Amino acid sequence: MSPMLDGQAPMEAGCAEEGPGPRIFRTEPGDSLQRPEAQQPPTSWAGRWCSRRCSCAVLGALGLLAGVSVGFWLLGLYPGPAASQLIPGTLQDEKTTLSCSEANGKEALPPSLSRTVSFRINTEDFLLEVQVRPLPGWLLVCREGWSPALGVRICRSLGHLRLTHHKGVNLSDIKLNSSQEFAQLSPGLGGLLEGVWQPRDNCTSGQIVSLKCSECGARPLASRIVGGQAVAPGRWPWQASVALGSRHMCGGSVLAPHWVVTAAHCMHSFRLSRLSSWQVHAGLVSHSTIRPHEGAVVERIIPHPLYSAQNHDYDVALLRLRTPLNFSDTVGAVCLPAKEQDFPRGSQCWVSGWGHTDSTRTHSSDSLQDTVVQLLSTQLCNSSCVYNGALTPRMLCAGYLDGRADACQGDSGGPLVCPDGGTWRLVGVVSWGQGCAEPQHPGVYAKVAEFLDWIQDTAWVH
Repeated sequence: MSPMLDGQAPMEAGCAEEGPGPRIFRTEPGDSLQRPEAQQPPTSWAGRWCSRRCSCAVLGALGLLAGVSVGFWLLGLYPGPAASQLIPGTLQDEKTTLSCSEANGKEALPPSLSRTVSFRINTEDFLLEVQVRPLPGWLLVCREGWSPALGVRICRSLGHLRLTHHKGVNLSDIKLNSSQEFAQLSPGLGGLLEGVWQPRDNCTSGQIVSLKCSECGARPLASRIVGGQAVAPGRWPWQASVALGSRHMCGGSVLAPHWVVTAAHCMHSFRLSRLSSWQVHAGLVSHSTIRPHEGAVVERIIPHPLYSAQNHDYDVALLRLRTPLNFSDTVGAVCLPAKEQDFPRGSQCWVSGWGHTDSTRTHSSDSLQDTVVQLLSTQLCNSSCVYNGALTPRMLCAGYLDGRADACQGDSGGPLVCPDGGTWRLVGVVSWGQGCAEPQHPGVYAKVAEFLDWIQDTAWVH
């Protein structure tokens, strides 16, 4: 985690480049022979590749000389304006802070929320409820037409990796108010989620559906700690450390006892390493407490098949563990976003990891750090004075334009989580950025909502 760095000047606002400049991943540096071909040794976990073309450098030098000579002439005629200061600790309005071209990136509209059917599970008795629009209320689900396959699809649509249990519950065994209504799948629809659900005053079978999905998104030992400080055990139980041998390389997020998600570039950078050398550590906050060979050995590395080392698109990978993690108060899974769930810009979310605490350091933090960042619009982050069109639809942006807080080198692959009521959802995977907490260069994350089907299908197949 990187707090705002003192003395950093914001990038000039009118300097649109011909294309997105190079970036540096937020991965621990290692053997240069095993890095992506285009990657240069990073000066910080996010010291993105920022080389200019030679022609641009020459023109820039000539322009600088001309500008200096004119500037000295004008200095005696007109007093210069006072330097503008960004005020730390205040949120900035995207519309008024930058006056740069937005032609390089258009804001992607959120997916249409026109679904006619929504589901939820009562946390007290695990009864499945469905809302059938335009009806306003929530209906208990009759067991008629029910199937385990439908339960799997419902769990997945709610952001869970799998179905763990389902059964029929006798209406005579529970207390219901007199106004409670029910819903039943229409015959012959094959259990489709978007199928026609028929409202009922009662269930002919006398049973309703009870459903349990895989547990996720809870923090049993969560504590109140200000962002940027060391984290107490159990605050982020899904936080994992992905290590090559005994060395921390990247962060990761626990999705299930056998599954961890991280950044694809973490594995691509060291793709020549032996598979048996990779380990995952969960439930720890300090690396100094790790003993040799106590991590979970990685059995399989599955990068997204469309991952691009050139523009960092599809920067996610799944790690299948040889032995399952033991869930406890300090080890647990994070929930995926629900289908078509939209976290709007300005949402306050958290990023955590063992990365550098500022861009000048060369070693990771021994203690797990966390900090609050806000979601920013793709339109803003693709503007000419931020990332100039470098973000794809599989990426999102989070942080602050004044650079007060950010992820840093060593945090790659780690979680960006946002609260959804009492549930925490994995919204982003730390991917890349320019510098650490640099003004006008917030962090860029792989957008988990774009990978839901791939993650769930991959975990199901394997």
